[in-house]
Amino acid sequence: MATLLLPIALAACSSSGDEGRTLSLFNDKPDTPQSFPANYRAELLAFMRTYLNNPVGVRDAAMAEPVMRDVNGKMRYISCLRYSARESDGSYREPHERAVLFVNGRLDRLIEKGGELCSGVALAPFPDMEKMSR
Repeated sequence: MATLLLPIALAACSSSGDEGRTLSLFNDKPDTPQSFPANYRAELLAFMRTYLNNPVGVRDAAMAEPVMRDVNGKMRYISCLRYSARESDGSYREPHERAVLFVNGRLDRLIEKGGELCSGVALAPFPDMEKMSR
């Protein structure tokens, strides 16, 4: 009996009588101003130590200063990163370019295909990434 009452109770809660309003389980709030990721280099290095199977021996590391970009309709700081990680057999692949997304001044995620998000950014050498250890 309780199972039948639950959908009715939820339906009653969702119909507030306000026409034009929608009910969402996701964040529909307006975009809030983002703060600059002040510690972006240190956060990225800490993340990459866990992200890479072997953080030792990274080559050709380069990074761009964070810039504001539109990500799914919200303005976020993005930093672009290019590097070649050492494979398990000791070889290196071509450098990969990734986008690093920051939300509220903190590293949120690494986007595997930086593509359009990274277009037009100026990459500078990032020697600290090449010096990483386990």
